[in-house]
Amino acid sequence: MTKQFSLLLITCLAIASVSLAQQKTAGWLLDSMPASLETDYALSALPPHLRSAATVYLLDPKKGYYLARKGTNGFCTYVNRTEWERAEFVQDTYAAISYDSVGSTIYLPVAFAVAAMRASGKYSPQQIRDTIVQRVKAGIYKAPARTGISYMLSPLLRTRLDEGIVNHIMPHYMFYAPNLENVDVGGKWVSGGHQPFVINSGEVLDKAHSIFNFIILAAGESEKAQIIADHQALLKRLADYKPILALATNKTMEHGH
Repeated sequence: MTKQFSLLLITCLAIASVSLAQQKTAGWLLDSMPASLETDYALSALPPHLRSAATVYLLDPKKGYYLARKGTNGFCTYVNRTEWERAEFVQDTYAAISYDSVGSTIYLPVAFAVAAMRASGKYSPQQIRDTIVQRVKAGIYKAPARTGISYMLSPLLRTRLDEGIVNHIMPHYMFYAPNLENVDVGGKWVSGGHQPFVINSGEVLDKAHSIFNFIILAAGESEKAQIIADHQALLKRLADYKPILALATNKTMEHGH
């Protein structure tokens, strides 16, 4: 093998390696929501009496989440943009999520690690998922020591369901239930969600490591109607910011997680 051919081969391999890395991280960069809109949307996850004293985190698409407002009541909230369990990068999923003091300690580090890895542009979606799974199995991420609650009472959730990525109206309550399944609590999805049921990480984590399981209970119909009525201004701002967030853009789905 000549020296020139060796150099050519090395160059080609380097180019191929860069190209592969670019393919793996395609779509990693998210758009940045206006800070005031992201703040109000994040806070909509909480019931009104908890919002004024809650901690708020906002997303810098090139760095990850940062502390925008320090709260005093132990609750925190943010807008999740990456569903790491699915091992995919998409641009248009939005979920306002809140946690109590326990969830803030247990679940926030996971969400923030996912966001930071994506923001670096150095990880593929599969690598991010594998990293989280490895950390759970290594005991770096642990189940909460007590039961607790995550409020997801926002008027709009945009997520991937069986039908694709859709606007979803189902304000709900999530109770920490590590290692539990529907069979353990007699849970089952019914139309409207007005019966407790369990969500988990699917086949990503086995039951022994399923620290991200939650018992879900949907808000009642009158409560849901009130939430929608109270957030008409926020819904308009979301639609103005991005038309796909207008409720009329997609058929409103009432599916389980």
